[in-house]
Amino acid sequence: MMPGGLSEAKPATPEIQHIVNQVKPQFESKENRTYGTFKAIVYKTQVVAGTNYFIKVQVSDTDYVHLRVFQSLPHENEGPSLVDFQTGKTRDDPLTYF
Repeated sequence: MMPGGLSEAKPATPEIQHIVNQVKPQFESKENRTYGTFKAIVYKTQVVAGTNYFIKVQVSDTDYVHLRVFQSLPHENEGPSLVDFQTGKTRDDPLTYF
């Protein structure tokens, strides 16, 4: 993958679910609601000065959200942060840069 470009979509891994779990409180705070379901489905990455993760997350039987999460470089010792999100997505909506 070329630096700055988005990777191909890949099935979510336990590591991606862990990142999603870490930013769930940030997302819930911005949406002013809680979610019982918050399951990572697929993701893409973008290498910058750290990594941007674009993650499709299932929040109910039929509803999905797209999260953009930034993970700084390991030596910075910072957890992932929710940069942006898109609500009202479906399972079939493509995961694109936003």
